[in-house]
Amino acid sequence: MTGKLEGQVAVITGGASGIGEATVRLFVQEGAHVVIADIQDERGEAMALELGEAAVFQHTNVASEDEIAGAVDRAVSEFGRLDCLFANAGIVGAIGPIDEITAEEYDATMAINQRGVFFCMKHAARVMKAQGSGTILSTSSIAALQGGLGPHVYTAAKIALIGLTRNVAAELAPQGIRVNCIAPGNMATEMIAGLVTGDPDKVAEIEEGMAGGSPIPGRAGQAKDIAHAAVYLASDAAAFVNGHTLVVDAGLTTGSGQSMPLFANHAPMVREAGRRGLPGE
Repeated sequence: MTGKLEGQVAVITGGASGIGEATVRLFVQEGAHVVIADIQDERGEAMALELGEAAVFQHTNVASEDEIAGAVDRAVSEFGRLDCLFANAGIVGAIGPIDEITAEEYDATMAINQRGVFFCMKHAARVMKAQGSGTILSTSSIAALQGGLGPHVYTAAKIALIGLTRNVAAELAPQGIRVNCIAPGNMATEMIAGLVTGDPDKVAEIEEGMAGGSPIPGRAGQAKDIAHAAVYLASDAAAFVNGHTLVVDAGLTTGSGQSMPLFANHAPMVREAGRRGLPGE
C-alpha cells in the first residue's frame, strides 16, 4: 500500500521540533521526501540522519528571505521538484500589555510569524508555477479566530496569515497550486510548554493540564494532530480544498471546554521566555 504523499517533495520550516518535527516524520512515513528547514542545527541534522535518504537538513532562519530561497532550492537540487511547502516556523514573540510592546519586539515577531510565511509562499510559487502544481500550507492559530487567546503581536501575525492564504490561493489556483492554512488550538508542544512554565521540556506536564479542560474529555491536542491535518491538505484527498483555514482545536472555538489563554501579560517568567524565543511551532 502506497503512502498518501508517495513521491512528493516537501519543505517544512520549523521542522526540527514540535509540530514541524511531527509533520516531517509523518510526511516521510506517507512516502514524501522532506527538507527539514530550521535554525536548530543539531536537532535537524540528527533527524535527517535518522530518517535516511528521505530527508535532508537545511539551516533556515525564516527571518531571512535568502535562507528561505535556499531551502526551496535545496528541495529542487536534492529531490528534483517541490510539491509542498509547509510554512510552520513560528515563535511566541513579544508578550505584554499593548502599551509596553516595543517596535523592536513587534518587528522581530512579525519577521518570523508573518513576513517569513510571505516569503515562503513567494519562493514556493516561484518553483510551483513552473511545475503547474503544488500545495502551500502555513500555521495560523485559534488566536486569530477568538480574542484573548494569544499575545497581541502573535495574534496579529496569525490573523494576517488567514488573509494572505485566501489572497494567494485566489492568485495561484489557475496555475494548479492550492494554498491553505491550519489553525491549531491548545497544543501540548515545546513552544507552549515554554510559554506556560518557562521550560520547553515540560510538555508532559502541560499535556495533563490541557486534557482536563479539553472539549474532548481526557484528550489534549498533540503535535501529531496538526501533522495529520497537514498530510490531508497536501494530499490528493484535498484536491478541491483551497483558500481554507482548517481549525484543529477539538471544538474549543465553538465555546466547548475551557480555553487556556496564551496572553499571560503579568507573568514575568512567561514574558522573558517569549522575548528569548522558544522552539518553533
